[in-house]
Amino acid sequence: MDINSKLSNNTAVILVSHGSTLPYAEDVFSEIKEKFIKKTGIATEIGYMKVSEPTIAGAVEILKEEVDDLDKIIALPVFLAPGIHTNIDIPLLLGLNPLEVDPRCPDGNYPPEHYLSTAGDVDFDGEIELLSSIGPKDELLDIINKRISEALAKSELKDAKTGILLVSHGSRLNYNKEFATELYNKFEKTCDLPSSFGFMELCGPSIPESINKLVDENDLERLVVVPVFIAPGMHTTHDIPHILGLLEEHEHSHSHDHGHDHSHDLTPVEFDGEILYPEPIKADDILIEILISMVEEKL
Repeated sequence: MDINSKLSNNTAVILVSHGSTLPYAEDVFSEIKEKFIKKTGIATEIGYMKVSEPTIAGAVEILKEEVDDLDKIIALPVFLAPGIHTNIDIPLLLGLNPLEVDPRCPDGNYPPEHYLSTAGDVDFDGEIELLSSIGPKDELLDIINKRISEALAKSELKDAKTGILLVSHGSRLNYNKEFATELYNKFEKTCDLPSSFGFMELCGPSIPESINKLVDENDLERLVVVPVFIAPGMHTTHDIPHILGLLEEHEHSHSHDHGHDHSHDLTPVEFDGEILYPEPIKADDILIEILISMVEEKL
């Protein structure tokens, strides 16, 4: 698919990501970027909110060097659900107005050590168009079903009574729950197996609550737990596997500098059957097509 012909030669794309102290996310987003460029021919760079490089401001500088007379940047948050990051942090980091009042700092005065205070300013005189998050698109169901099929192909059981659990992070705000609920409602209509969804933290139902209910009501022998995350990270490689009883020992407490400190409740579930835990979305070709279609919609 080549959409470069529909764009001005002076246009570029920033794929915006959160950033991580672990290498998994950077590896995944590098692959996403390379696939996106290969399919579109558009000058594209990743811009990380924090921790990783290049920063959003740094991505702008890279694209200014790459594209002669750059006059427009399309910023695409590679986030599944909207939230504080997509509605407040990313607009501010791009030098745009936030889409809502920040519940963390309603007056807009962030502490000096906050990443919104320490981030470099974007130096760009052209137009920056910020797109929305991905949202519960139907195409995500194709990725979920692919991950389920991949997991079942590795199962040690045959003809076991199987259930499906979709797992998301969770948020104190409604955005993530609304996304996960709508996506699951779509999935449930297409799935012939008993299914449910659960959140890792901050809202319910929790993963253990959902598993217990699903298992009790359906007498399951096998469970496929699908992480509805884009890239692997601490949550997908440690927190959720520990909750599922796939890791023997794990304690993870951390501080988020976007407004809350917390320790995860990682009490493992009690399930005697087989638990299959496939990879998250990663740089799946379907995801790349979703991102391309989001840019095309703005052309």
